[in-house]
Amino acid sequence: MNKPSKILVPIAFSKRSQELLEYAAVIAQGLDADILVANVINIRYVEAISSVEALGYQVETGKYLKTLEEERKTALEDMLGKLQYPRERIRAVFNVGHPTEKLLQIIKEEKVDLVIMGSKAHSELEHVLVGSVAEKIFRHSPIPVLSYRKRS
Repeated sequence: MNKPSKILVPIAFSKRSQELLEYAAVIAQGLDADILVANVINIRYVEAISSVEALGYQVETGKYLKTLEEERKTALEDMLGKLQYPRERIRAVFNVGHPTEKLLQIIKEEKVDLVIMGSKAHSELEHVLVGSVAEKIFRHSPIPVLSYRKRS
């Protein structure tokens, strides 16, 4: 078994994303691994915007997506600037789609060796209705998944 050389860190830009990245950087440092940060804009939100636009309201789905991605890239650069890890060892990808499907696709296409992710859903209601993305990744990932949980 080879040691992990590429770690996927999915983030949702929650209040714990910075902590998750810092934890992943510590693990990556010990393994001398690269970090791939991934963010997936949920297609359900995009479909909701498109529905509002179809009703005649002045909302442009393409502009919304572009603005959202630019905001997230800026926020990520700010978070990465606080890490004690070489910036050249970190890469980011942004996607639109079903989060679990996109993350599993990234794992395969990017030849990721380890996933480090938070374990919390956005809300209890979302968890009850569809299950958390983390839970689905834990069940379906072809590679090890390490759960990050803040100490209380």
